[in-house]
Amino acid sequence: MSPTLSRRSLLRAGGLLGAAAGAATLDLTLLTPAERALADEAVKLDVLYIGAHPDDEAWTLAALGQWHELHGQQAGVITITRGEGGGNAVGLEEGPPLGLIREEEERRAVGIAGIEHVFNLDAVDFFYTLSAPLSREVWGGRDVLGRIVRVIRATRPDVIITMNPSAVEGNHGNHQQAAMYAVEAYLLAGDPEAFPEHLEEGFSAWAPRRLLRSGSNGTGGLGPDAVEAGYQPAVASDLVYGAWNGTPSAEHGKRWSALRDEAVWSYRTQGWSVIPPSPTDPEKIPSTWFTLIASRTPLVEPTSGDEAALRGASLPVDGGLALGTLLEASASTFTVLPGTPLEVTVSLSSPGRATPQASVDVEVPAGWSTNGPVDLPTIPAGQTRQVTVQVTPGADAQPGTDVLLRARVSTKNRGSGWNAVPVRVGGPLEAGLENRPEVLDFLAWTEELGMQHLDALVPTRRSLPVGGSDRFAVIVRNHADATRNGTVEIELPEGFAAEPPVLDVADVPAGGTARLEVEIISTDPSLPTANRAPDGGVYPVSVHASADGITSTAAQGLHLVPRLVASRTPGATADGVRGGGEYPGEALDIGTLWEGQPVEPADASGTVQVAYDDEALYVHVAVTDDVAGAVLGADDDKQRFRTDSVEIMIDPRGDSQHTASTFILGLLPAVLEADGTTRVGGGRDHDNHQGPLSETAPGVRIASQVTDPYTGYEVEARIPFADLPDAIRPDRMGLNVVVYDSDTQDRTGQSRIGWSTFPGVQADPYRWGVLELPGLAQEESDPREPTIPSTAAQSVASGPSIVQASADGVGLGGRPSLGEDALVLSSVRAAGGQVTARAQLSSGGTVRAFLVRDGETVSAAEPVEAAAGAVDLVLDLPDGDTEGLVLAVSLESEGRAAAASAML
Repeated sequence: MSPTLSRRSLLRAGGLLGAAAGAATLDLTLLTPAERALADEAVKLDVLYIGAHPDDEAWTLAALGQWHELHGQQAGVITITRGEGGGNAVGLEEGPPLGLIREEEERRAVGIAGIEHVFNLDAVDFFYTLSAPLSREVWGGRDVLGRIVRVIRATRPDVIITMNPSAVEGNHGNHQQAAMYAVEAYLLAGDPEAFPEHLEEGFSAWAPRRLLRSGSNGTGGLGPDAVEAGYQPAVASDLVYGAWNGTPSAEHGKRWSALRDEAVWSYRTQGWSVIPPSPTDPEKIPSTWFTLIASRTPLVEPTSGDEAALRGASLPVDGGLALGTLLEASASTFTVLPGTPLEVTVSLSSPGRATPQASVDVEVPAGWSTNGPVDLPTIPAGQTRQVTVQVTPGADAQPGTDVLLRARVSTKNRGSGWNAVPVRVGGPLEAGLENRPEVLDFLAWTEELGMQHLDALVPTRRSLPVGGSDRFAVIVRNHADATRNGTVEIELPEGFAAEPPVLDVADVPAGGTARLEVEIISTDPSLPTANRAPDGGVYPVSVHASADGITSTAAQGLHLVPRLVASRTPGATADGVRGGGEYPGEALDIGTLWEGQPVEPADASGTVQVAYDDEALYVHVAVTDDVAGAVLGADDDKQRFRTDSVEIMIDPRGDSQHTASTFILGLLPAVLEADGTTRVGGGRDHDNHQGPLSETAPGVRIASQVTDPYTGYEVEARIPFADLPDAIRPDRMGLNVVVYDSDTQDRTGQSRIGWSTFPGVQADPYRWGVLELPGLAQEESDPREPTIPSTAAQSVASGPSIVQASADGVGLGGRPSLGEDALVLSSVRAAGGQVTARAQLSSGGTVRAFLVRDGETVSAAEPVEAAAGAVDLVLDLPDGDTEGLVLAVSLESEGRAAAASAML
């Protein structure tokens, strides 16, 4: 054994079952049972971040890093996918090879913050979507949830941090679903009846103490005093904690804001290496903000320090209840009524020793009252007691108000503490336009889990074509304890009308709902559409519901989307040139910015014309552009948003909830062939069947013309209706045309302009414009099943993941392990430009072997299908250099895996 590598340090890696230096060998049969037991020492985390892709955690790394350095907090990261569906700004790799590169980028980035444990769960990153339900379906539903719960039970974090689970507009569907999984895992991991197979594998139930989301809604200051000054949340019942990014790092000799920059720049494939650095003026350095979702332990004031988010969960509270104390509080109803009592149930545990003479009360707003304080009997060590406090809202409590109640426990000599209870004041009757189906799914989910406070960020937004009309359901809910009658009034801004404007509602059952219907009409076709309208393109809708002398108002909104009544073509040809008479209709302006850097018309602008015949749609786009972006190679004709390009988006029925039932054609004005010539490029992307046109839409014809000298380009497409994923509804199709503008050669885009323009609109078909094709017959819907990318990089094929799994004992990909003796390495040698080893397998399966240095795979052997017994492995040794090399080997068998590694 190498004299610089102690036997104990080798074994503490857990599953590190072989080592060699040069051509030396290690006989592992000499290990004692006690030494082998060290290999099973599990990792214990304080904080676990749960995201969807490599880089999702990037903006929290200044906080995670300083918590690690200053408070000894050990953090880990769950990444559900490896991001193989994203772009690649530095190479041609895509799919699983890109995913493995992104994993290595992530490991380098989080390593700056002292994070050593990254758990990739092997789900596929299929394409950009705003749909959480689609994400959950593609990822396999509860399968991924079970893997998250397994990792939580294996690593036992006190604090979970995740993304925003709310179905807000523009929230990436993968991000939303990852956060929804995190919420479910927080609630389920401590329940031994949830995923009981984990207990059979040797894990125990583990209930994390706190759940936070990275990010916030509201206003926070800059500079070193921002956290102490406090954050002003947009939702009054939110608690927002912060950590100043500018905290100096003694270990690194620079601020954590600068270290976070270095981490962010590590994500080179995503073009992040060109992101500007953080300010150097301390007064301009921001904080990282975290919003509380739930807590099982006492909280502290958010203004009390940069680590306040952890106090009471993974760090003690000065003068507070002992660390490990569980203090949970919940209300009997989330929506409370003025003057109507509710109950707040508070439970308190007593870790370590008994807690005598405790009392509980609930802090309430002025005008509210409680029957507290309520005494708790002595709580024996290791036990829990609970009491109920009655809270009565003020008779003048304003419906629609979010309120934060605080359940506070005081003890004689064991400290005190509090926890948060968010509620919302409602009226006896409340009404509003019915949400879209995917938002309804989210609202049903929060109600089922008792997490309705997450609904506050999800205002109802419905779309309406300019100059058109639509019928909407109005849902009336009765929060009272008896049947109610009332009225509902729809209040709209100028340029809109409701028919009828006032509706009577009768006999709404207690706790039930009634369904009404209203037609909303766009009466002023001159109103600006999309984000050209005020307030980001949201026209206000107020729905007033009145009963018992109380009126409750729901603030909702309309997206007014553009509308085109197209004209028949006398005979268009997709040749890249707009011929006389081919497009008899008007040219539409597509120069409105929806994301990215602002542009002037001379920098990037354009027009689109649309025509049709009985068989196809014809689209001609003319783009003015001052600087040409990179010309991608013909073998790199994908992820077209990286340079100058156009997307034509079509929703055949006009009712898609996500893009998996749509047609999206991406066009590049030029791609470079191997012989140096250029041609038009095109293919389908993030839709019902993405891929090359020859495979996904063989009837489509495309052409382009690029000006010389360069001032822009034209692209033209003929899109047969037969190539669309469903029969068309000619009176209400969805259409959008957007332009991606790049003025650089680094394969990154800077600005995005288009016709129906909202943030994230490329994945939001309900906010696309409306296309009408007069004279065409409407056919019955006949949707095609979507073809979703399903190939993901796997942890059994990732050298860095194997090295980690062999050290921390957590199953590869969050899946069950084959067991500690399933894969044993011996006779590891490095000689003659090769590394050889023997793997002893307890069962047959697929064996994969890699050489890893500094978190990157430098050599790989071909996978081998092997039976139980001994397998000899041979890998090429790059440059003959063994310095820092680790041999990583995985065994995959019947949905389980084993990992082993050996240092050279």
